[in-house]
Amino acid sequence: MSVSFHGRTVRGWVLGPAAERPARVLPIRRVLSRVPILDDHLLGLGRWMAERYVVPLSLAIGAMPPPRVASEETAPAGERSSRAIEPVVARKLERYRGGPELLRACAEGSGAFAVRPLPDDEADVCLEAVWACLRGRRRAVVVVPEAEPLPATARAVADAAGDAAMLYIGGEPRERYRAWLDMLAGRFDVVVGTRSAVFAPLENLGLIWVHRDAHPGHREERAPRHHVREVALARAGIQGAVCVVAGLSTSTETATLVERGSMAAVRPSRAEERAASPLVETTPPEREDRSPRLARLLRDADGAFLLVSRLGYGVARSCRRCSEPARCARCVGPVVLREGRASCAVCRAAAVCPTCGSERFAVERGGTERVEEWARHVTGLPVTRVESGGDALPPKPGRVIVGSAAAVKDFGSTQAVQLVAILDPDRARRREGLSAPDQALATWMEAARWAGPRGRGHRVLVQTRDSGDPAIQALIRWDPEVLHRAERARRRAAGFPPAHPVYRVVGTAASADALASLRPVHLLQSSVGGETVSLITIDPDAVRRFRERVVAWVGEGIVTRVEAEPQL
Repeated sequence: MSVSFHGRTVRGWVLGPAAERPARVLPIRRVLSRVPILDDHLLGLGRWMAERYVVPLSLAIGAMPPPRVASEETAPAGERSSRAIEPVVARKLERYRGGPELLRACAEGSGAFAVRPLPDDEADVCLEAVWACLRGRRRAVVVVPEAEPLPATARAVADAAGDAAMLYIGGEPRERYRAWLDMLAGRFDVVVGTRSAVFAPLENLGLIWVHRDAHPGHREERAPRHHVREVALARAGIQGAVCVVAGLSTSTETATLVERGSMAAVRPSRAEERAASPLVETTPPEREDRSPRLARLLRDADGAFLLVSRLGYGVARSCRRCSEPARCARCVGPVVLREGRASCAVCRAAAVCPTCGSERFAVERGGTERVEEWARHVTGLPVTRVESGGDALPPKPGRVIVGSAAAVKDFGSTQAVQLVAILDPDRARRREGLSAPDQALATWMEAARWAGPRGRGHRVLVQTRDSGDPAIQALIRWDPEVLHRAERARRRAAGFPPAHPVYRVVGTAASADALASLRPVHLLQSSVGGETVSLITIDPDAVRRFRERVVAWVGEGIVTRVEAEPQL
């Protein structure tokens, strides 16, 4: 519907009859649609999101359905699909610790589970859980972090389900709205998609499977800035369904929920994990993220994947004319050399020395372009550089791939290559952000699986100066809990314990004392441009009270802006 509000026309949703009639009611100018785009469960989820992320309910609801296309509401709906999925022949979850309990819950129960599959089991265990859900006459949602290329796990479920599955990934607005209406009509039993699939309007929902939850693609960058893992857990609780968070290395947040008992762990035996893990060795790097050991292994390898965290040919360190430190004249960002062009890594502007105007810089070489150039002189195999997800290729014997983290994808079962090398892990794990070590380890383990299990003469080479670092040790031992234990301690010491909501609050000087009165877990404050900016960590059980107080302070003019889960 549309209504006049403060001199402008705004859109809204009819949620149901009001308990009391207010003294003043604005007339509805126009009813835009009579299609009920949300059911009671999704409305409950919207209320939870409004509370958790401190946003208006209208913004939380607006994040769920795709933009409306009016003509699709009068178009004939598609036919109801039959259940086409077949049982998985290789029943692997039954052999996992906690696997039988997960299968029973998918068929007729509820709960939250963290699944850590063997490297070659990712698609199979997801299929088994979806099949158990459908056998119990329930519906399932599988959420993957990206669409290009479509992860093998998503493709396996969609192919097995046939016409009973909806691939809810990208597309034109008309296609997405048509898909939403068909899901509302109960046409599909399985929905496979990216972030927005977590809101798929399915009745009798039995399972939400979140694939590779440490991937940054599961976080929405626009308000309400939700994370798929949190929304999936909340929705499963509201609808009495099962939420599964899966990955070779899940996030520290997921590991913390397992430690608390809020989620049940599902994983193979330690002996099976060790047998299926690759052989990992370490060596210190030398100039340009290379080492003699890397050169020898690459020269003899029948195929390789070289993982580099830095893009381009190198980083500019100083101006060749005036020797001043290199920085962008527009935004003071770092200057990098890519495709023969010096530019700002932040704003992409052409690099010019802000001191003397020179366009020539002294460059510290190292990055995907430089490694590609070097690899061509070492190996006789063709070398391909991959810096974007859309260009990702599965590694295989007969070629060498030099890629960034964007090249590490779920390709399913692939031919093992003799060498997977992680050239600069020390840089990757020390990047900005609390989640940097989690994301780095997840990427390393997903790439390391391409070397295949130990005992075949293949290996993963990690070039590090700190082999005792928890993230490196977690990869060597093939046990993410090594990192998770260290991360829990590190984050608690920093004042940001895992699975604790964090908010950035902007307001007047009075907001400092107001927020302190809530007795937060942690509170950092600074003044910028006459405003007080606070970073506050609160106990998960205190979210409702926090939102109530913040909303009241907004009304009093003490708080002007709140952002949930800022990028830390």
